[in-house]
Amino acid sequence: MNAPHAPAPNELATPDLFTFDNSYARELDDYCVRWSPAPASRPVLLQLNRELAAELGADPQALAAPDGVAALAGNRVPAGAEPVAQAYAGHQFGGFSPQLGDGRALLLGEVVDRNGRRRDIAFKGSGRTPFSRNGDGKCALGPALREYLIGEAMHALGIPTTRALAVVATGDMVRRDRALPGAVLTRVAASHIRVGTFEYFAAHHGPERVKRLADYTIARHYPQLAASATPYLDLLAAVAERQAELVARWLGVGFIHGVMNTDNMTLSGETIDYGPCAFMETYSPHTVFSSIDSAGRYAYGKQAGIARWNLARLAETLLPLIDADSPRAVTLATEVIDAFPERHAAHWLRVFRAKLGLDEQADAAVDQALIDDFLLLIKGLRLDFTQSFRALYDARLADAADQLPARLLALAGDAVRSDDDGADLVAWSARWQARQPQCAPALLAAMRLANPCYIARNHQVEAALDAAVEHNDLAPFERLLEVLRAPFDARPADAAYGEPATREFTTCYQTFCGT
Repeated sequence: MNAPHAPAPNELATPDLFTFDNSYARELDDYCVRWSPAPASRPVLLQLNRELAAELGADPQALAAPDGVAALAGNRVPAGAEPVAQAYAGHQFGGFSPQLGDGRALLLGEVVDRNGRRRDIAFKGSGRTPFSRNGDGKCALGPALREYLIGEAMHALGIPTTRALAVVATGDMVRRDRALPGAVLTRVAASHIRVGTFEYFAAHHGPERVKRLADYTIARHYPQLAASATPYLDLLAAVAERQAELVARWLGVGFIHGVMNTDNMTLSGETIDYGPCAFMETYSPHTVFSSIDSAGRYAYGKQAGIARWNLARLAETLLPLIDADSPRAVTLATEVIDAFPERHAAHWLRVFRAKLGLDEQADAAVDQALIDDFLLLIKGLRLDFTQSFRALYDARLADAADQLPARLLALAGDAVRSDDDGADLVAWSARWQARQPQCAPALLAAMRLANPCYIARNHQVEAALDAAVEHNDLAPFERLLEVLRAPFDARPADAAYGEPATREFTTCYQTFCGT
């Protein structure tokens, strides 16, 4: 696979911007294709994540200097980098695509950060690769800024995620439904190994190549499994555990990924790809925003089931490694997949107990019923998910649980249909108070971190992106980014950022893939 590639002018090295140690290109050189990013005509640095740069051991000032911007635009390859396009396949909306790969992305290299973690540094929008099919390999400015913004919001919420290091405007236009300004996003990830990576090598090259990939994944992400007698079965279980927790944490903040294809599920357990994602406002398990998800496959309430389905696809690639006896391998893998709902339910209960300020002393069924009944109440009243749960925290913080029904009824406004709604809220509030009469400081602290004031609300994201793309005004983007990086403490000056969109906006709102 690693076809020779003649050096291009942009492969002239810049000074040392990062200390690279490129294990994927070194150990799996035939799992990728060496390639060069396409140069930008007039690169301009629009965003630089200085805190992340320092974490990676880089000098933010050097990255913002001309040589650094040239490197972040793809015009110069940093010293020590070995750019490669990675191969992967994927089930997209249930249908298998045997070859996808980095069609508009490029793994620049890896660094070991200041905390000892190995991190990928990769481009999105850096031009065509051998995997581009009919695409141009470019990225429009709006999707690049969107990924930067949502990744930082998720990081601030404490949810495992890829993050953006930089956005550079290329000075070139890209053609979508119309001409749009182009950009290159620099993305940082624990790795870009996906379920779809395993699917590609299982489909095209067989068990030996899958074994090499699995051994690399274990060494990089699950070193504790290296001495296991059943490392590949344990790898499946470990990935399932991380995904069970990740999706539970998504649900706790109302996050809808929007395109949970197998090529968008990482083995590291990080959230990846923020194309058609969105945050739910009015609570409903059926909420979908993605324009390409017409059947609701990836709706808010279906995400755990889809994670299980994706893990089953991973399991299929590992079967020859799990056991030489095929029926026994299927039995062992099926046990892991069938255990996923229980794993996820335990994480979900932990997340939502924290949102209600509950300890773990009561029977799980009691707390499950309390949580479910609250969700039914706010669904019936068409209440905003984030505001409703924040109201619980505010009531606990003020030691005024008896005032909660009035607060929620005020949020409901015209949605209150009868006196029964108020009575139901009063009854539920009494149950909640009885379940946890005293909220210890540790519980209150956990409750705060489970109930943000500020999420990346869809109308605010769109307004910020519109200002940047249509009016060359980054001020709204930067202001929203500032708010989302501190999501847990209410600030009077930021009150507008805690308000949901109008119902008219949300009813018509759609997100798009960004490709």
